[in-house]
Amino acid sequence: MHSDPPSALLDRVRKLLAKAEAEGVTPPEAEALTARYGIDRARLAASRPDTDRPGSRIIDIDNPWAQVRAHLLAGLAGAMRCQCVLLSTTRPGARIHVFGYASDLERADILYTSLLLQMARGLTAAVVPAGARSVRAWRRSWLLGFVTAVITRVKAAEDRAASSAEAEPQAGPSTALVLADRAVVIRRQLEQEYPVTRRTRITYSGRGYSAGYAQGQRADIGNARLKSARALSRT
Repeated sequence: MHSDPPSALLDRVRKLLAKAEAEGVTPPEAEALTARYGIDRARLAASRPDTDRPGSRIIDIDNPWAQVRAHLLAGLAGAMRCQCVLLSTTRPGARIHVFGYASDLERADILYTSLLLQMARGLTAAVVPAGARSVRAWRRSWLLGFVTAVITRVKAAEDRAASSAEAEPQAGPSTALVLADRAVVIRRQLEQEYPVTRRTRITYSGRGYSAGYAQGQRADIGNARLKSARALSRT
């Protein structure tokens, strides 16, 4: 068992939710709270498996820029300890099967939706240089720069939260072990569904990458509401 009993962990998760949703929380504070919420949900589930179970979602992504949007979703999901498979589809756009624990799936979904809106607004406001050979290529590279920046930031926030939790006194399984065990469960679930997979790469040719990356550095990655915790109020 952890040094914190399940009831104490549950209480802390509820308090994290309340604080993250409070008025006046700054973006850096909300970012840290969102990441720490994910860690504490994992630790709680190690003692109370009924509070967070593994699952999956198939998500269809529409055009325009479906491949870039898929890259954003997969990157965010991976940073939040989910695993993804890009599926073949005959319809326009892209389709992704995301595997993860319920709390991580919900966090990734909420943040993905928020960042889609921010990315669309940023691209609309971006000014394509007069000398750009292809407006579409410039915009696509801008999008990939934005995506790379936000994924890097989310991964860093998740890593900081995990390191902080690992440093806390614990009488039972460490945070690292809890997260590793969850990763094994999700990997097995994915491999059972898709025994053979291969890696994919996404490339760009335009010159808007640095501008998009700079915008991604300013994006809000912390104000997503942690809706999945609502069920805990009844636990």
